[in-house]
Amino acid sequence: MARTTPHDHLRTRARAEGGPLYWKVAAQLLDELRDGTIPPGERLPAERRLAAHFHVSRETVRQALQVLRRDGLVATDRRGSHATLTGPPVGPPFRLAFPIGARTTDPDAFDRTTVTWETPPPEHAAALGLAPHRPTLVHRLRSTAADGTTLRTAVTSFSAVALAEVAELARYRDRADGTGGAQLGRAYDWMRRAGLTLHHRDSITRLADGPSVRVTRHVHDQYARPLEITDLLVNARQDALVYEFTVPAAV
Repeated sequence: MARTTPHDHLRTRARAEGGPLYWKVAAQLLDELRDGTIPPGERLPAERRLAAHFHVSRETVRQALQVLRRDGLVATDRRGSHATLTGPPVGPPFRLAFPIGARTTDPDAFDRTTVTWETPPPEHAAALGLAPHRPTLVHRLRSTAADGTTLRTAVTSFSAVALAEVAELARYRDRADGTGGAQLGRAYDWMRRAGLTLHHRDSITRLADGPSVRVTRHVHDQYARPLEITDLLVNARQDALVYEFTVPAAV
């Protein structure tokens, strides 16, 4: 006799004629968990987003999550619900590196990152629509060569919209004291998982008083709301500025 698993049991019940709608939603969500759309350990979208995604009520989503929770496929804590399936995603997600130009071409370079809760530079506040002297989350990166030469520095300020919509960013407010490393390399992934479509506008300017190049990135969402602005300074004499893009194939 073939051995059944909770996954098989779930699929059988979900596809049963006349089965409850929440079982069908649970099966569809399980498919997305298994194909890597939501990687293992990652926070699931909010119930209202799942409801819109599956075109059902929030109560139906809540019941579907309970089914997955009973089978040990989803765990819930104070940070929200998380996928607990083991193993890597089937395919890698489409990712953009944060901040812009973070990776230097020098293999011996040392990077230091910090986050603070402070008043951003005036031009950042204006671009993000922040009131004067209103603090926000500010991320800094400094990359140095083995001899101590600064290769590049980057300052990123996040908008109130980004902090309200992206839970992973909002959680940094309580520990944004400028000490320790700041692991925001997946910031753009977090934004996309929160349902935000990212529009990037990068401008490159050679500074007149030296060999440095300034790159300014503005990011806004599908509603034209600003999400973040980054200023990157690159020592063009010591390092190369490399842009690398991966465009997913059409399906």
